[in-house]
Amino acid sequence: MTSGFRLIFATSLLLALLDLCRGSTIGICYGRNADDLPTPDKAAQLVQLHNIKYVRIYDSNIQVLKAFGNTGVELMIGVPNSDLLAISQYQSNADTWLKNSILPYYPATKITYITVGAEVTESSSNFSAQVVPAMRNVLTALKKVGLSKKIKVSTTHSLGVLSRSFPPSAGAFNSSHASFLKPLLEFLAENQSPFMVDIYPYYAYRDSPSNVTLDYALFESSSDVIDPNTGLLYTNMLDAQIDAIYYALMALNFKTIKIMVTETGWPSKGSPKETAATPDNAQTYNTNLIRHVINDTGTPAKPGERLDIYIFSLFNENRKPGLDSERNWGLFYPDQTSVYNLDFTGKGSADVITQANVTSSNVTTWCIASSKASELDLQNALDWACGPGNVDCTAIQPSQPCFEPDNTVAHASFAFNNYYQQNGATDVACSFGGTGIKVDKNPSYDNCIYMTAGSNKTVASNTTAISSTSSIATMNRVPTWMFSCLLGTFMLFLSKS
Repeated sequence: MTSGFRLIFATSLLLALLDLCRGSTIGICYGRNADDLPTPDKAAQLVQLHNIKYVRIYDSNIQVLKAFGNTGVELMIGVPNSDLLAISQYQSNADTWLKNSILPYYPATKITYITVGAEVTESSSNFSAQVVPAMRNVLTALKKVGLSKKIKVSTTHSLGVLSRSFPPSAGAFNSSHASFLKPLLEFLAENQSPFMVDIYPYYAYRDSPSNVTLDYALFESSSDVIDPNTGLLYTNMLDAQIDAIYYALMALNFKTIKIMVTETGWPSKGSPKETAATPDNAQTYNTNLIRHVINDTGTPAKPGERLDIYIFSLFNENRKPGLDSERNWGLFYPDQTSVYNLDFTGKGSADVITQANVTSSNVTTWCIASSKASELDLQNALDWACGPGNVDCTAIQPSQPCFEPDNTVAHASFAFNNYYQQNGATDVACSFGGTGIKVDKNPSYDNCIYMTAGSNKTVASNTTAISSTSSIATMNRVPTWMFSCLLGTFMLFLSKS
């Protein structure tokens, strides 16, 4: 092995390690639909002053790209909907766009994502058909210059891309977008790009206050919303909306695509009827959001899952059309003073509870199917666990160690327990609509081994399936031994190069 190869391999290993160690992140959207904003240089200084490391812009404005050069801030740039047709039609147009919009400023300006189009399903123009061809052309352009691994390509969506979002486990994409979504999701899965979505609990509360409480929208709820299919408890609307997308993706068998929230926030001012648009509520929402994210809390369906979220927006934008709230999402006024105080570290107030209803005892427990449950209820719960619940049910198939006894109670017990252990062995993870019960006697028999939360047994064997939530949580917090091992390997290769 040559010294050059050792160095390249070791560097790649270290970069992989750093990505593995990276937790959830908070960024900010820098919209510029206003005529009174500070210059991009001053905006970049403001971002650095508040130690914000991730910024989304909606185009590839030259002055903005220059302003963020050599700042270390990671930038998400955009191809506007108006440019989709040209870039989708000819590869040469994508090549030219890349040559003019990125290459002169990269890597001094740390561009990490390109959004090709924005919320196209909400547009009255027929942009949807242009998105995936444009994404492919942009990716090809990146490959030509060796940047396809460093800059990810995706597009953003509104929550309107779903036809159903409650309960979260019933999340489903709108069938009218099927021809657009299928090739898009295939592109994202193939290129390990995230599904980007703009989520606003504010609108859910504003438009339906009789169904959504303000506290639930603000991360302040003292009561839980229960998903009847999973028994999972939701303490805030954002988590429920994110999980609805996870389940919608899983329903289409796209189990490896990650979710990135590219816009969320709360307005500080609104029209007379928008009574919830206040500085206090905006401060509460964004403070709780930041704390929720940096704690690597994840969501009830994906506890510990890394989640990158961008707050909208850096400034109030006085040229945005619509109700008064549309012009008052900013954290800062154009003169760069704060609309309200916001601690971007998330450490300015009490910690959020990161896991609910965890069994406090050190006694090992298992989850099995109740013999009193009806056959229909058990079968429905079993189908859910082996499907959207993401349990590997290979062991209960014919000729496998847990197939006998061949009955619904036995098969459901094995599946219930896997889901229970993979989701933190919490009370709610053994609910299954009342068909699951916890026991402290190991139900394993013969060669059929029931896993426990602390065991190293990996039940899942399908390498294309998404990792269990417990595995994801472990990845976000790399064990010391693994870090030491990888770091030692890196140093060894480096010393021999």
